[in-house]
Amino acid sequence: MKSLEELRAIREKMQGKVGIRGESEDQIRVVVGMATCGIASGARPVLTALSDAVQEQGLTNISVTQTGCIGLCQYEPIVEVLEPGKEKVTYVKMTPEKAMEVLRMHLLDGQVVTKYTLGAAQKNAEK
Repeated sequence: MKSLEELRAIREKMQGKVGIRGESEDQIRVVVGMATCGIASGARPVLTALSDAVQEQGLTNISVTQTGCIGLCQYEPIVEVLEPGKEKVTYVKMTPEKAMEVLRMHLLDGQVVTKYTLGAAQKNAEK
């Protein structure tokens, strides 16, 4: 059994090796739904496009992660943007191209791409 201090030391060492960034107060989280329904709808290329773009552009304030079921299967692929101090924005029916538009407009320029949000999709469904 390792002591708490030994475990902390191991954690710090491993974070440095695998490039894991601790989340800071200004960290933007981009979460892609990767449950079976998301993957079947094309979430993997969306996740790859976002991850690659963030890495290539050296955007250290943005972390791209995956999650399981978000619970809105009919709207997959889903991308959620969580910014500190702001409401979560849920983008639906995403493609790699739409994801790049969200990256440019929302994550870099601060303008939510309303036409791809859950709210817009629900309004269109009511028509």
